[in-house]
Amino acid sequence: MKKILVTGGAGFIGGNFVHYMLNKYPEYMIVNLDVLTYAGNLESLKDIENNPNYKFIRGNISDRKFIFELFEQEKFDIVVNFAAESHVDRSVTDPEIFVQTNVIGTQVLLDASRKFRVNRYHQVSTDEVYGDLPLDRLDLFFTENTPLNPSSPYSASKASADFLVQSYHRTFGLPTTISRCSNNYGPYHFPEKLIPLMISRALNNESLPVYGNGENVRDWLHVEDHCSAIDLIIHKGRVGEVYNVGGHNERTNLEVVNTILKTLGKSEELITYVTDRPGHDLRYAIDPHKLENELGWKPKYNFDTGMDTTVKWYLDHKEWWKNIISGEYKNYETVYTNI
Repeated sequence: MKKILVTGGAGFIGGNFVHYMLNKYPEYMIVNLDVLTYAGNLESLKDIENNPNYKFIRGNISDRKFIFELFEQEKFDIVVNFAAESHVDRSVTDPEIFVQTNVIGTQVLLDASRKFRVNRYHQVSTDEVYGDLPLDRLDLFFTENTPLNPSSPYSASKASADFLVQSYHRTFGLPTTISRCSNNYGPYHFPEKLIPLMISRALNNESLPVYGNGENVRDWLHVEDHCSAIDLIIHKGRVGEVYNVGGHNERTNLEVVNTILKTLGKSEELITYVTDRPGHDLRYAIDPHKLENELGWKPKYNFDTGMDTTVKWYLDHKEWWKNIISGEYKNYETVYTNI
């Protein structure tokens, strides 16, 4: 039995990864570590609470004493680090917590992984570390060799973490891998993010705030496809390597919003254009050929099929996202372990 530590597993992508791994590998033990900030939601995991191969532990990856005790006790084979402050707007108003969690927290995990000799440390990063691409050069894509050029405190903190991970491999021989993904969407996405925000507001016939002119482009990746990519990388990826994970689904923000409105049968008159945020990147576009060629990864969803299933999921799970908007999710009770 392999024992995998998933940090940030009460968040959007981490929670989906926990579900994915328990379904695919019923013989694995999955330990979910999350500090339960505003974006951590145990309601997303209530269907697996009693799974004997799953355990939730509440704790902070920046707490060195706690992390070292946890590693000594659990003896992990693989560490997958999703834990991060990730909302760009929040990083503009409060950069310090992003450095604390995304940089210091990563260093603590690396030190523990090195001391207790984990077989693989995997860092979940983002395409935002590359900066952005011009809107008029659709032939340009981010590759693993694109220089890092972060624009926001969030992406700068993630780039710093990536450099730390690579340095621990080169200096100490720690078996590491890094994945850099494009924008994720799918079930259990916290409602402050673009797609779930627009779905929930459209269903309530509220205005849909779109930054600037809505022409910023993102490459959208269904979260299940992201999970399958990480699964391949931690099992078959070459140690010391970076792998880009993209969905081949570039859309402007306005196109995304219009797709949601059309699917829900709502009017485009709900759209309201608001002042653009500082340092708003123009275009992200991932070249995932390395992952496809080396490990045989292929996305299951295109944008249309992925959006159809995503909108349906939010229609079928109104109580889940309404509890977040109301704040009720913070009162969800479950049994968790502190060490």
